[in-house]
Amino acid sequence: MEAIIFSIGTFVSTLLGGLFGIKNRDRLHLVISFTAGVLIGVAFFDILPEIFEMVQESGADITYVMVALVAGFFVIHLLEKIAVIHSSHEEEYADHRHPTVGYIGALGLAFHSFLDGLGIGLAFQVNAHIGFLVAFAVIAHDFSDGLNTVSIMLINKHNIRKSIWFLVLDAVVPILGVGVAYVFHIPQAWLIDYLGFFAGFLLYIGASDLLPEAHSKHSSYKMLGLTLLGSAFIFLVTRFAGF
Repeated sequence: MEAIIFSIGTFVSTLLGGLFGIKNRDRLHLVISFTAGVLIGVAFFDILPEIFEMVQESGADITYVMVALVAGFFVIHLLEKIAVIHSSHEEEYADHRHPTVGYIGALGLAFHSFLDGLGIGLAFQVNAHIGFLVAFAVIAHDFSDGLNTVSIMLINKHNIRKSIWFLVLDAVVPILGVGVAYVFHIPQAWLIDYLGFFAGFLLYIGASDLLPEAHSKHSSYKMLGLTLLGSAFIFLVTRFAGF
């Protein structure tokens, strides 16, 4: 029951983050700068440390995880290029934005949010203390997840209505993840490889999509500071939340 209650907290946190991004869409370049730092921070301060801990506990081969990371980076790169090339408009290719890319990015973030909910459910099965720590950390960074989802949709030429639909999807799936945790057993090896793949996904989205987009027309020291602030925010969340 506690896990379900906390998953509702992730729902609210994600919605608030996304609505904040929509409200400030006129200053989207500033939001994107912060979001890029958040995604890079999540990869380095959240996901990779968890991978190393899981590898150490399970005795898995770190090589396969690194292969998954590189695969995640290049798979999203290839999907993005195929989507843009398929449009057959050279100017869109140069612009580096396309609606299909928005769908890919938003769905990838939603799947990660599903695993966040799964993590909450599994943690509460261990004990209430660990469950609380994991849930608190997930709720803290789900604000950024909602912000990330909306940012990726908006910069890839989607309207507010579609952005909200994907925001709601991102907010709902952690609740589903908690439910799945009580029904199915997921092998740890699958989770480790997935986390590696998703770290590569985030690094590509943050470094190759969001940062160039944010600085293409509005580059400034303020925006550089926001990117650093985004990474610092995730660093503090992961350190003080014990996640």
